[in-house]
Amino acid sequence: MDPRNGPVKQRFLVLPKIHFGNIRRARVSWMMPDTLPPRERPDFARLLPMLLGGCAFLFLYAEPFTLLIRDWVRDPEAAHGLLLGPLAVLLIIRSGLAEDRRGQPVFGMLLIVSAILLRIVSALAAELFTMRMSMLAAAAGLVIFAWGARQLFRWWLPVCLLVLSVPIPSVILSTLALPLQLRASALGAILLEWRDVPVVLSGNIIQLPGRSLFVTEACSGLRSLTALLSLGLLVGGIWLKRPGLRLVLLLMTVPVAMVINGVRVFITGFFVYFVDESLGEGFMHLTEGWVMFVIAFAILGLITGAMGWIERRFTPSPATEASA
Repeated sequence: MDPRNGPVKQRFLVLPKIHFGNIRRARVSWMMPDTLPPRERPDFARLLPMLLGGCAFLFLYAEPFTLLIRDWVRDPEAAHGLLLGPLAVLLIIRSGLAEDRRGQPVFGMLLIVSAILLRIVSALAAELFTMRMSMLAAAAGLVIFAWGARQLFRWWLPVCLLVLSVPIPSVILSTLALPLQLRASALGAILLEWRDVPVVLSGNIIQLPGRSLFVTEACSGLRSLTALLSLGLLVGGIWLKRPGLRLVLLLMTVPVAMVINGVRVFITGFFVYFVDESLGEGFMHLTEGWVMFVIAFAILGLITGAMGWIERRFTPSPATEASA
């Protein structure tokens, strides 16, 4: 009792009733909001096959992928894969997913099963090229299964770069290298004769007074041709819009590579005859190759610029088409 104010009235703080069932429902609704559009909600029934397929892909193709990386690092003929592989992944990330994508499970599963069978057969035959191509086919099947063939077509440029990054079998390399050796030797001999250098051509051997030039398989220009094909595909895919012009640019890389390699043989023979025989090998010979490749890339850039001008000049703009 308070002597001044009389009895003290007890005051109680009334708390609202808490229903823990509502809390659980609120927590679930916060984690899985109903406001998300149906496309953005996680579909675990659809996600589970993709996860299982990805794990199976890693299990089946871990060895081919490891061997592919090893060849990129150790084999000079396959070193372009160190550039094309990461570049293709970067282009895939930048391109993103198509808005109208729709998975095609049946088509994707057929491609995956075919790729697995090819993987088994190529492993029995110990054929690396087929095994690596089956890896790319299985990856394409996973993309079609999840997002459809339209998404695969959206990624056509990185897909082509990945195909070019796979090293060509040695049998095919030898078959392609010999004609390139002969054409480079013939062009080099013609240019040397034009400069009044006495030359006798015998296959891929250029006979000079007192010395001989042997155009080896490494000097066939096949490595530069592969690199120029990759660059032509990349440059055409980025700067040109019409598929026909892209194809023409890709075909133009072949004569450019052959002419540049023939000029390289001529320069080597010219230096060997007029300056010093040691200039036909070693650091000077390697430097010539790099310089000629830079020149070939510049020529390819000029061709691309001319084709881009033709495309802009003769392709009507969207405003013109709308007015028509």
